Amino acid sequence: MRILMFDRGVIATIYGRAFAAAGHDIEFYVRPGRAAEYGDEVRLDWIDGRRKPFGRRVRESFRTTLRESLEPSDGFDLVVLSVGHHRLAEAAAFLAPRIDSATVLVLGNVWQEPLAAVAPLTADQVVFGFPQAGGGFGSDGVLSAALLPSVVVGASGPERTRREQQVHSAFLQAGLAVRQQNDMRGWLWLHFVADAGMFSQALRSGSLANMAGDRRAFRGAFRTTRELLPLLEARGVDMRRHRGALVPFRMPSVIATVSAWITALVPMARLSLEAHTDPHAEEALAVLADTAREARRLDVPIPLLEP
Repeated sequence: MRILMFDRGVIATIYGRAFAAAGHDIEFYVRPGRAAEYGDEVRLDWIDGRRKPFGRRVRESFRTTLRESLEPSDGFDLVVLSVGHHRLAEAAAFLAPRIDSATVLVLGNVWQEPLAAVAPLTADQVVFGFPQAGGGFGSDGVLSAALLPSVVVGASGPERTRREQQVHSAFLQAGLAVRQQNDMRGWLWLHFVADAGMFSQALRSGSLANMAGDRRAFRGAFRTTRELLPLLEARGVDMRRHRGALVPFRMPSVIATVSAWITALVPMARLSLEAHTDPHAEEALAVLADTAREARRLDVPIPLLEP
């Protein structure tokens, strides 16, 4: 399959590497001038969670093909769009006239109505998913990351569409299990407020890395997210469809203890936490600001998020 990774960020690089190893033809779109800045390879120091039980550390160089222009005739089958939620509209407007009939996998946070967030891409062209990976580039340019063994992909109905099947096939060929989510809209919004809880606590703790092994920090994050659940109900999310995902927020003390233990003792769990977005980064601050703005609009009290 011919796959375009939009940008050469953390998620695009990790999954691009996995797709390339599975035999897919991978290219990265980067802004004009970035190809010379990035060069033709990325150094990675990552934990491959497909290797059970606790993953395998891999140090390697990954050669990348970068492009600074995009035309409908380029013939991509799949475009993976993974950018901060505040950049989705700009990226979708850029892609729409340039990718012909390619499937677009939106892989990341969404806070608007999903299809409105990626207009003018059409409903029958887009599949929504969420990565189970994270990382960050160090000052030396090395990408430190962790890749978990599955990925979340939304389902539009009981039968997979051609485009959903295309996305499933790409991940399965790369050795990744697919967790199908039947209410992707609600799941994305629940994950968004879970991120808001984690980022707000990370700001108090100094960083996400500082939360590793800290039961009180996890409890604070889960309690903040629990405070935000009425916001999702006010937006029309049927919480009964997400009972399993709600456990950390219904039982914050118990799950905080487990989370602290795991992040203290399991290297991949600790790296996965440390590798997520820095709470001072643009996307993290936008998550917090947009969550608070929506809570004020719907008159939902959020004393823990905005003390």
